[in-house]
Amino acid sequence: PWPGHTSPSPPKEGAGGVPAGALRTLVVQQTSLDQPRETWSKKMDFLLSVIGYAVDLGNVWRFPYICYQNGGGAFLLPYMLMAVFGGVPLFYMELALGQFHRSGCISIWKHICPIFKGIGFAICIIALYIAFYYNTIMAWALYYLLASFRPTLPWTTCSNPWNTVNCLRYLSTDSNITWTNMSTSPAEEFYTRQVLQVHLSPGLHQLGSVSWQLALCLLFIFTIVYFSIWKGVKTSGKVVWVTATFPYLVLLVLLVRGATLPGAWRGVVFYLKPDWGKLLSTTVWIDAAAQIFFSLGPGFGVLLAFASYNPFHNNCYKDALLTSSVNCLTSFLSGFVIFTVLGYMAEMRKIGVETVAKDAGPSLLFIIYAEAIANMPAATFFAIIFFLMIIMLGLDSTFAGLEGVITAMLDEFPQLLSRRREWFVLGLVCVCYLGALSTLTYVSLLSTLPSLGTSRFCADVHMMLGFSPGLFWRVCWVAICPIFLLFIIVSFLAFPPEVKLFDYVYPPWTTVLGYCIGVSSFICVPAYMVYHLLTAKGTFKQVRASRGLGEEISVIPQDNL
Repeated sequence: PWPGHTSPSPPKEGAGGVPAGALRTLVVQQTSLDQPRETWSKKMDFLLSVIGYAVDLGNVWRFPYICYQNGGGAFLLPYMLMAVFGGVPLFYMELALGQFHRSGCISIWKHICPIFKGIGFAICIIALYIAFYYNTIMAWALYYLLASFRPTLPWTTCSNPWNTVNCLRYLSTDSNITWTNMSTSPAEEFYTRQVLQVHLSPGLHQLGSVSWQLALCLLFIFTIVYFSIWKGVKTSGKVVWVTATFPYLVLLVLLVRGATLPGAWRGVVFYLKPDWGKLLSTTVWIDAAAQIFFSLGPGFGVLLAFASYNPFHNNCYKDALLTSSVNCLTSFLSGFVIFTVLGYMAEMRKIGVETVAKDAGPSLLFIIYAEAIANMPAATFFAIIFFLMIIMLGLDSTFAGLEGVITAMLDEFPQLLSRRREWFVLGLVCVCYLGALSTLTYVSLLSTLPSLGTSRFCADVHMMLGFSPGLFWRVCWVAICPIFLLFIIVSFLAFPPEVKLFDYVYPPWTTVLGYCIGVSSFICVPAYMVYHLLTAKGTFKQVRASRGLGEEISVIPQDNL
């Protein structure tokens, strides 16, 4: 029944002309006058890009904090379970989907279930929201980097115009100075009063103006981003050789330096000492699931985009295991880098490590770690390489996030955008920059395999790799991964985090605004469903049945054969 297909003994046909028995898989060669799809120059370009995407700022600051907060070494058990049964299977699945269909997160739905194409548009909107705030952190790091070239690091003294009477530079050698609950460190005041300038705004009802210094830093960051991705993976694949490898060099240097500091052992013990009783808390398992999911990053369209530029028979199975393992090991290594320094800070102030480690998120890097570096010998050198590392960790993830959007849009609208990539990327970067300016004032894709069909997906993987996924992967994709994702979503809805900035607690309406922003991306899903049903030809029953006529066709582009 299909062009180019012959069978020596046609099977008996059932109702409607559909062959009886199991579905048949046909491979049809697709010829096209379009240019062959761009591919990575080297295999390492792809691997470093994926590692750079997965290993981001969250590995450096969030994992160590989440680990000690949830039972230290005991937390590694739920973390590894969530990785093995949830994160890695999704990671592998997305790489395989992207490599087989060679499509971004929008156009890939025509191969799976066209009515759900709105999910692809929703992913692109989410990527824009992330770009709005994520690059701001790099702008802060660039501000610190430039300040590090001064003769004296500005967050080491209390004699600056932004300092208050509560500023106290306290070291173990200062026997005549006592640290109190009212005391603030020079690093904290530099971050809050000079960089963020939060003291100039009483709250969200009066945001204040945009910091022009940070606006220039942000502009520089986006300029680097543009010239790294404007030509596609041919250029970004070369940039990641620096941005993805330099952070590991810095982490090793900081680990060796931290291990030689007095009190470092106190931080390591605090980091790894297991509290098995914490495993009885639901929060620990929620944090483990969220950490591994958002660290590996499946469901954001990036892995689809990166894998779509691979050769068709590339072993994405080994790639998934390698890159996800590197990501998890980096998180574990970062904990030693952070907590050796926290132990050193506790030793200097003669207080407990838990008191020093009370800050989480950016504060851990820009206050605690910055202060610790400032009190080390060769402080300027360590400050420069540390903030360079922060910038490069962020750049990799920004390259990846925007490439996911670019690939999706170019694949969906090839005739309109394919020859205008540079201009489209410029427009996208400008939109992200304008959106990110609002953060400088003072103040998922669900598991789709049930729709795709496990048998069909495994047959596609066999066609690429020469072997089919085993029973473990099938069970994870069909049963465990959907439960894993549902668990994350329900937990976030049931236990919304408290929104606060230092001592300022955000009003309740900000939580409502946050949910509205989330819904603004999700609305693409039902909206496209309605559009698809209204524009598709035939009756609703015919549209619903159009996905299968008893046979499955796997269309392989000519350049893959």
